Amino acid sequence: MSTEPWWRRAVVYQVYPRSFADSDGDGIGDIRGILQRLDHIAALGVDAVWLSPVYVSPQVDNGYDISDYQAIDPTFGTLADLDELIEAMHARGLRLVMDLVVNHTSDQHPWFQESRDPASPRRDWYIWRPGRPDPDDPGATLPPNNWSSVFLGSAWELDPVSGEYYLHSFTPQQPDLNWAEPAVRQAVYAMMRWWLDRGVDGFRMDVINLISKPEGLPDAEQGNQLEMVVNDPGLHRYLAEMRREVFDAYPDRTFLTVGEMLAVTPEQAVLATDPARRELDMVFQFEHMDVDHGALGKYDPQPLDLRALKASLARWQEMLAGQGWNSLYLNNHDQPRVVSRWGDDGRYWRESATLLGGVLHLHQGTPFVYQGEEIGMTNYPFARPEDYRDVEAARAYEIATMMGLPEELILGSMARMSRDNARTPMQWDGDAEAGFTTGRSWLPVHQNHLWLNVAAQQDDPHSVLSFYKRLIALRKAEDVITTGSFRLLVPDHERLWAFVRESGDQRLLVVANVSGDPLRLPAGDPFAALDGGRLLIGNYPDGAGDAPGGAEGGAGAEPGVLRPWELRAVYV
Repeated sequence: MSTEPWWRRAVVYQVYPRSFADSDGDGIGDIRGILQRLDHIAALGVDAVWLSPVYVSPQVDNGYDISDYQAIDPTFGTLADLDELIEAMHARGLRLVMDLVVNHTSDQHPWFQESRDPASPRRDWYIWRPGRPDPDDPGATLPPNNWSSVFLGSAWELDPVSGEYYLHSFTPQQPDLNWAEPAVRQAVYAMMRWWLDRGVDGFRMDVINLISKPEGLPDAEQGNQLEMVVNDPGLHRYLAEMRREVFDAYPDRTFLTVGEMLAVTPEQAVLATDPARRELDMVFQFEHMDVDHGALGKYDPQPLDLRALKASLARWQEMLAGQGWNSLYLNNHDQPRVVSRWGDDGRYWRESATLLGGVLHLHQGTPFVYQGEEIGMTNYPFARPEDYRDVEAARAYEIATMMGLPEELILGSMARMSRDNARTPMQWDGDAEAGFTTGRSWLPVHQNHLWLNVAAQQDDPHSVLSFYKRLIALRKAEDVITTGSFRLLVPDHERLWAFVRESGDQRLLVVANVSGDPLRLPAGDPFAALDGGRLLIGNYPDGAGDAPGGAEGGAGAEPGVLRPWELRAVYV
């Protein structure tokens, strides 16, 4: 009997509930909407669903500011609705992975409200510090150190109730918990066990590598708190304790634990995901998603350098091989739509959407599919500052305006990179509001929903949706994709993405033309064997391949040439 954990051959589907399906016409997605669309998820062939937060929240950061960890926000339904969802998912062979947001809470959480009293037993549940004297204003104070928040500006907020500052890595409404306080950790662990007892199958842990702060909270050299926090060794102690206190309490169940880690390196990820260390199963990292960021960061987007993207993903493949485990993603609720970002959402929309998905899934690791990715959803044409709902985008606009940057430049960058691009409603059909709601959606529906939707692709064997179904099936059918080694080819080529996966006598060559022009492949091994090999999957109609099995394929292509945005995976 195989002892391989289920998640190594799994594909996970992320649901952002606010934008997935609305059952009651209020314009906001909910749990009953997910129930109504659950067969779509199951038909994809995925194994688990990661559900973004549905907890009680003031919604300052779209649910990542939680005021009650053990209750469902009425916006999304009830706890009974979630119990029904868990039961319905398990009946379909799906597992549920909940979002775990425990670096911080909402400032409306009862824990924080109690903590504001310096005499409260919960004062040390958060990170409080007196201010520093302001040399330019006697009697006034400055923040305790120079740390900046991830959303820009100081990471400290002065609380008028207690006269001290509290730390917030994100918005001021998201105060950081003090994980150095044992009572905090025990409260978190008890909450996690409560969810596992309800049938939850694991957690995606939001910014988990920020929970351990360096002793004394010293100034950061560049003011960036991440450089002080992400390497703090206390993290591994907390993760190992979490494994013992929470997951070891269920010896007959195998959970999925995914840690989102900002600014993490492969070396640190190996420590967190090495099975022998018993911390996490895998991490979400951002290195490959940052390759198009300019000197000013995310909202200074640059043209994609394919060489940098290939090198980043290959480095993670090589560093974690045989020790840790990769998660694989190009889309999620925090990223703009990849087909608009790095593909061609015009003439070659279908080809580039399938190429990007195919290349990613053929790496080693556990792929994550974000809602709408399976139909090739694109960025929305946001045009005005008031069009955005994302607190990060609003803050970026404010700061860029203060810097005196031209509004045209600011809005262009926001339109390309805002998280709201990922949060427009799921496009189910061509009806008004894309079948998402019978009311008016909380974010606008893209006008391309008239043709880009689930219903239009459902019975089309050459659709993006059909391609994703074949792609997902491959992970269960082809050992080389799960267990095979990885070797990047032609790393300096600016348009060709090529690599080899090998396991035993299996040798799978993957080639992809990341451009809108035909591309002649290099001469020699292994490319010379491409046209005579057995096609496993391709993204052109004459080379679709099968899953499992494959076909002699690629007949429509000129030998040795890849068509615009063409992907082929061939056994050679």
